[in-house]
Amino acid sequence: MAFTLYSLLQASLLIVNAVAVLHEERFLRHVGWGSDQGIGGFGEEPGIKAQLTNLIRSIRTVMRGKGTISSVAIMIMMIII
Repeated sequence: MAFTLYSLLQASLLIVNAVAVLHEERFLRHVGWGSDQGIGGFGEEPGIKAQLTNLIRSIRTVMRGKGTISSVAIMIMMIII
């Protein structure tokens, strides 16, 4: 299997979908990455844990509908090809 732009697109879509389906109460809070943890004070730089938690929350918010549509499009392209 060659490394193409299409395979890179598939891999990135799988990773984004994997992040989008992470449930905060079932998984993230048990690992210590809940929304109530890692809250810093005013004027402090957020740590890497807080930044990753914000990234996961942002991906989940943005990719709710778009992730499903793009996944279906990729599956249809895989069936055709």
